[in-house]
Amino acid sequence: MSERKTAIVTGAGRGIGAAVAARLASDGLAVAVLDLTEESSADTVAAITEAGGTALAVGADVSDEESVTAAIAKVTSDLGAPTVLVNNAGILRDNLLFKMSVGDWDAVMGVHLRGAFLMARGVQEHMVAAKWGRIVNLSSTSALGNRGQSNYSAAKAGMQGFTKTLAIELGKFGVTANAIAPGFIQTDMTKATAERVGMDWEEFVKANAEAIPVKRGGVPEDIAHAASFFASEGAGFVSGQVLYVAGGPRD
Repeated sequence: MSERKTAIVTGAGRGIGAAVAARLASDGLAVAVLDLTEESSADTVAAITEAGGTALAVGADVSDEESVTAAIAKVTSDLGAPTVLVNNAGILRDNLLFKMSVGDWDAVMGVHLRGAFLMARGVQEHMVAAKWGRIVNLSSTSALGNRGQSNYSAAKAGMQGFTKTLAIELGKFGVTANAIAPGFIQTDMTKATAERVGMDWEEFVKANAEAIPVKRGGVPEDIAHAASFFASEGAGFVSGQVLYVAGGPRD
């Protein structure tokens, strides 16, 4: 039996990140559940532990270099060298361009792009040493453009270019890098969007589902399935790809 691998999932306190962490744990990985505070990771860790998995709550600000360095050191010490990384942490600061502040732009870029960079740079040495690694970055259908999301769209498009470059640079070390681009997923983040635009949640889901070929909204587990594949042993010849998990085709 091979030694158990260690994964880090960022933004794993809830929503997509929590589902991905739970799925990787059920796949047999030890999972570091990273969120802004250890307390915000507690529910995810408890659920994984109760299901018989191994998980560690880690508090870190992914946009802060020292915080990331400390978090990776803690994971390595307590769980083992991380060779799977899922960059899921993200925030929304939606607004039309003429209303968007520099702070709203910088905050989104900091968490999504700077965060993914710092985490990937921090774990790559462990992957290179192991001659095996899996990096999964969360993009979005918003990367194709979305009204009121110039910051988020730019960040998510950037995640795709970042992913492809990691695939090129790290491939010779046995490390793959892929991106998942979710469409409409039912999470607390999308509930906040519904509230912002003044729509009832059920009506919001129904309206979005109507525009989706499979006629339903996505759930976090839909993304977790894709992450599980990209993180698997069998996906070693799949790298630099962007998978749209959106209930239909995207360009």
